[in-house]
Amino acid sequence: MEQLRTWVKDIITRVYSFLSDDIGIDLGTANTLVYVNGRGIVINEPSMVALNQKTGQVVAVGADAKRMLGRTPAHITAVQPLVDGVISDFEVTEEMLSYLIRKAQNGKARLLGPRIVIGV
Repeated sequence: MEQLRTWVKDIITRVYSFLSDDIGIDLGTANTLVYVNGRGIVINEPSMVALNQKTGQVVAVGADAKRMLGRTPAHITAVQPLVDGVISDFEVTEEMLSYLIRKAQNGKARLLGPRIVIGV
């Protein structure tokens, strides 16, 4: 009976992995790394977000946001949503993570959403 359970669990895991991505995220103060099972580390970007202060919209994330430092109008600012290993701006962190997850999946939606583990 135990072998049958193990076999069924293995089949379910294989089917789920075909329909979804397993993603691990190392959310750091300086950099954020994204690992996709079967592909390795696919993203290593600065933990930085450029925001339009007038609209509140995200203009850029990661290396693109870092490159904008000092080169943009005054209403566009670059922020680090983590300070000393702690999330300091939840909404901006959420936007950054959403962007990085979409980028890690190459913009392709799977039938099931990804399984994600995040370490801060």
